[in-house]
Amino acid sequence: MKKNTVQTNDAPRPIGPYSQGIRVSGGATVYLSGQIGLDPSTMQMATGIEEQTQQVFSNLQAVAVASGGNLSDIVKLNVYLTDLSNFEKVNGIMATHFKAPYPARAAIGVAALPRGALVEVDAVLVLQE
Repeated sequence: MKKNTVQTNDAPRPIGPYSQGIRVSGGATVYLSGQIGLDPSTMQMATGIEEQTQQVFSNLQAVAVASGGNLSDIVKLNVYLTDLSNFEKVNGIMATHFKAPYPARAAIGVAALPRGALVEVDAVLVLQE
């Protein structure tokens, strides 16, 4: 199996030993690392759940584009929330970034996220051949 790193300056640089994304399986499948609400130009966290969620999807879009795709190529999302009462707000923002057929998704409540983030999202995309 061949693995290629996906890297862009339009998303926050990794804050640990991981890649923004990895392309495998002949280049059609891309695994995007979890994104939190960090602004890539300042590496500062956006404030509030709505702002963080918008930044998360901007960051995911940047990595998706760097891989040769975009958000519409995402087939699976995992959404991690430190407070599940924010689910409806995140869901509403997500709906502005995707069209039917929507990606498969899981929403997971967690005790904490890196840098005090309120939301993190990772994804799998399949690029058009």
